[in-house]
Amino acid sequence: MASSALPTVTRVLTQVVTQTVAAATPSSTQRATPQGGILEGSNPSIYDPKNPIFIFVIQAGIILIFCRLLHYPLSKLRQPRVIAEVIGGVILGPSAMGHIPGFTNAIFPAASIPNLTLVANVGLILFLFLVGLEVDLRFLVSNWRTAITVGALGMALPFGMGCAIAYGLYNQFRDDPGTVPINFGVYMLFVAVAMAITAFPVLCRILTELKLLQTPVGVIVLSAGVSNDVVGWVLLALCVALVNAGSGLTALWVLLVCVGYVLFLSFAVRPCFMWILRRSGSLQNGPTQSIVALTLLMVLASAFFTGVIGVHPIFGGFIIGLICPHEGGFAIKITEKVEDLVAVLFLPLYFALSGLSTNLGLLDSGITWAYVIGVVCVAFFAKVIGGTLAARLNGLVWRESFTIGALMSCKGLVELIVLNIGLQAKILSTRTFTIFVVMALITTFATTPLTTALYPRWYQIKIEAWKRGEIDWEGNRLVNDENSTDSDETSMAKAESAQIGKILTYLRLDSMPGVLALVSLFSKPICPTSVSRVHHTKRDYERSEDSDAPDSLAVKPIQIHGLHLMELTDRASSVMRVAEIDEYSLRDPVVNTFRTFGQLRNLPVSGQVMVVPEASYATTLVDKASDVSADMMLIPWTLSGTMSEYEIEDSTNRFANGAFSHFVLSSLSRAPCNTTIFVDNGFSHKKKEKTSKALSRTISPISTRDMQHFSTATVNKGYHICLPYIGSDDDKAAIRLVLQLARDPSVTATIVQFELPEGTAFDDQEHLSSAATDASTKNKVHTTAYNVSSDRYSGFFSAIRDSLPPALASRVIFETILSSSPYQTIMKKIKDEVERSSNDSGDLIVLGRNSAMDTVLSAGSDAGASSALLESDAKQGLGVLAEGILGRIPKASLLVVKSFR
Repeated sequence: MASSALPTVTRVLTQVVTQTVAAATPSSTQRATPQGGILEGSNPSIYDPKNPIFIFVIQAGIILIFCRLLHYPLSKLRQPRVIAEVIGGVILGPSAMGHIPGFTNAIFPAASIPNLTLVANVGLILFLFLVGLEVDLRFLVSNWRTAITVGALGMALPFGMGCAIAYGLYNQFRDDPGTVPINFGVYMLFVAVAMAITAFPVLCRILTELKLLQTPVGVIVLSAGVSNDVVGWVLLALCVALVNAGSGLTALWVLLVCVGYVLFLSFAVRPCFMWILRRSGSLQNGPTQSIVALTLLMVLASAFFTGVIGVHPIFGGFIIGLICPHEGGFAIKITEKVEDLVAVLFLPLYFALSGLSTNLGLLDSGITWAYVIGVVCVAFFAKVIGGTLAARLNGLVWRESFTIGALMSCKGLVELIVLNIGLQAKILSTRTFTIFVVMALITTFATTPLTTALYPRWYQIKIEAWKRGEIDWEGNRLVNDENSTDSDETSMAKAESAQIGKILTYLRLDSMPGVLALVSLFSKPICPTSVSRVHHTKRDYERSEDSDAPDSLAVKPIQIHGLHLMELTDRASSVMRVAEIDEYSLRDPVVNTFRTFGQLRNLPVSGQVMVVPEASYATTLVDKASDVSADMMLIPWTLSGTMSEYEIEDSTNRFANGAFSHFVLSSLSRAPCNTTIFVDNGFSHKKKEKTSKALSRTISPISTRDMQHFSTATVNKGYHICLPYIGSDDDKAAIRLVLQLARDPSVTATIVQFELPEGTAFDDQEHLSSAATDASTKNKVHTTAYNVSSDRYSGFFSAIRDSLPPALASRVIFETILSSSPYQTIMKKIKDEVERSSNDSGDLIVLGRNSAMDTVLSAGSDAGASSALLESDAKQGLGVLAEGILGRIPKASLLVVKSFR
């Protein structure tokens, strides 16, 4: 029985397997989609409507790489990224690579363009939201008169001339393929708007990069740009509504609904949104993830509404950006959450699509090129003339006025967005679209070099001095020769004897503890009895009783200005910080810490934030020192080893960073006053030795990790300063600085004069890096030889020693050492001083830069003691002695002084 059933089962199984294999043949319509990808022979470069992600990744990758490669050389010409993105699209399109057989069908097949357009349009909505965030309506309100005059006249002339040239364009190209029949009025309105609009985002970046945002030119251009931007988008919305509407009555309804929607957002949605932001703490602490989600939902909902009523969806995103608050830096913080994805991915896709729609091959006739030239001339000269006349009416000189006109002619990415809307609405044909793209590229490309030529830095300084009445128009100072001579003599006397009255310090997050400890030594000691308060009801009574008492606070302390430099990047949030710099300075934690420290130490301090390119840090610092008439600049050396303010655990390359060394050298070569470089090695607190993190068994219920945080803090009870004096102007400035620091009762100082053998001479010349020294500085270098034992320096040392105030006699010691090998002697003396000082004191070694003595001192130096610095640029800024001390005595802090001669 069992044996007979076996063949039957075998026969059934064979039949089932045969039918299954037959059903799985390639001809079967029931076969599942292959999931093996290229392993099954599929080609990802072939567009598949069911799975379009592969061709999209290929397209996006090519566009992003191409645009980045093009932007690198264009960035050297200070051109915005949109230029590279559009040119990249033009090259990838039918104008260039489209002529390669099969390229367009393989990489940009027509069926895949809708998917690419969808992603690009989502990015465009988000970008217009960011543009709305950049527009600060508070700035428009505070400068409404300038905004109206310059903005109105700056738009009126190009708008009128745009209407004129629209007549010729309409009659010449209205029959081109790809357009719909529209009346001349709508066409004229669109062309006039395209001629009159200004690219506000690109304009902000140009003003920020050229450091014009706080100048009269920058204020006027920014005010006019805000008004121009808002009016331009309103007119464009009207134009699109007229195109999309079937009749004039429908267009009127669309316009009224749009106005009502804006009022609803302003007076209903915005107050509710502000209430939510305050309730969630997002105004004070930045937007939470939920607030970001809510904001983006508002953007998408607004874009949906403006789209369905007949206006383009981008206007919905723009309006939401306008109603977002700028209080507490909310607009900047929400921009930081969105901007990178939009700028890196979405915008390149959109503007590359603009390039793909541009066909330079259609500019194939003389009349077409005549209109190209005509459109460029009208767009450029009408804007320049209108902006120039408006600025002149506001009281600016002609050169400033021409600069404003040149800046207002910038079209940029806003113009390209307008043109794409016209192309999608079929107002423009591909030929007229190409004409206007060429115009946008030319006007945007010309803005930065033209502004730089019309309004250079030297002219800005001259015009500011002329407006203050310090010079005449030819540049001559409005003082007579006698006063000039007296002024020169007074300046020399001040340089020789006056104490430091104003200090400008470069604020960095990583060096704040050491800088605050050093700056505190300049403060006047606070006597508890002198600052005791009196109740307001007894002030008159106490004043009558104590009227004869001396005022212990009569001595005015020095003024200290802090400057926190932040890098200007191509991010929108970075530009917004510059536009709102005054409000941002009030929230900056580094500056606020510095202000609070000044109040606690009874020091008059001021703090400021400046957002500039990293390459301009030295110039900005030097210019600020000139503006505040500083007597000394204090530059802390980086703890992170880079220009970054955030300290890293491994700082082995602290003195090997070329960028920071170049910054220091540039500051030294251009400094308008004495300069000090502060190398902090635990000046504010003794550095804690690293302990092993291994845990041992303990019966204590408290974690040993937790106990580490409750250990007693080591606080400095005093400071000891050691100054080796060889004989130079830098050493003389260093002695004055040490004696001023020694006024603090917690400071002791040892000043040692090292006398070299008679006849040793040095060349009193700066040996700074040629890369960090400009031509004007090189022409002012001294090349006179001096004897180190001359009366010029030894007499100064004796005079200072003999005139030491009695109050300092117990804390300041003068010594003299004769040595034929100064380097070794100085190293030994400093090491002894550091070892003999109290363990709870902060050791500070003050050195003159003494660049003229590098040759003399290097003769006895030990290269092995500081080999880490020998090959670095830090040696040029710190000097030979500083390099040796850092190699031999790493626990001592260093203050290198360079005098201004």
